[in-house]
Amino acid sequence: MHIDWWTLGLQTVNALVLIWLLARFLFRPVARMVAERQQAAAALMSEAAAAKAATVAAQAQATAEVARFAQQRSQLLEAAAAEAAALKASLESTARADADRLRATAQTEIDAMRRDAAQADAARASQLALDIAARLLDRLPPQARVAGFIDGLATALANLPDATRAQLDAGGDGLRLIAARALSRDELASCRAALAHVLGRDVALEASIDPAVIAGLELEAPHAIVRNSFRDDLAHLKTELLIHDTNHA
Repeated sequence: MHIDWWTLGLQTVNALVLIWLLARFLFRPVARMVAERQQAAAALMSEAAAAKAATVAAQAQATAEVARFAQQRSQLLEAAAAEAAALKASLESTARADADRLRATAQTEIDAMRRDAAQADAARASQLALDIAARLLDRLPPQARVAGFIDGLATALANLPDATRAQLDAGGDGLRLIAARALSRDELASCRAALAHVLGRDVALEASIDPAVIAGLELEAPHAIVRNSFRDDLAHLKTELLIHDTNHA
């Protein structure tokens, strides 16, 4: 390969001239401008840092003031809340005591009214049952007021414990047979026969009259009482009504 040294030398000289021109008219002005810009930026940054420091100081002072005001406000609120709580507790205690006293008084009055109402209802129901029974019995023949209850009396007697039945006429004491009216000879004989069948022996009966029986028969002995009568039914009805009204009062 052949190298043209003249051409290479001229190109080298041209390159050096170009570098000198760039350094003289481009690099130095640019470097000066960059230095000036760096100084201006440093001044701005210094001013910004000073402003930031002043702002931070002012913010810290403001935060301290806010914290002091918040603490004072919290103390005032706590004191007010404590005073309000004490007042509320006092008012609630007084109101609760008054309410309990009024409630107890009202409950006592209500209970008394309920008992009175239940007793009045039971009395009205009993009277109504008596009136209904009287009207129904007026439509029945007189024999039905006795004959229809003999078997029921014997059944009730049979339901007694054996020991109780064995002592009914112990000591020779007779049994008292109660009816709402005087029993005829046949009715009394039917009663003796029914009772003897249950007891397995004949017993002495003393007939007695009690209009309150209304209808039916009642047997009284020193150690037992056997009832199959409207009076007994009405007594049970009254008791059930009282229990029902008391439970639902």
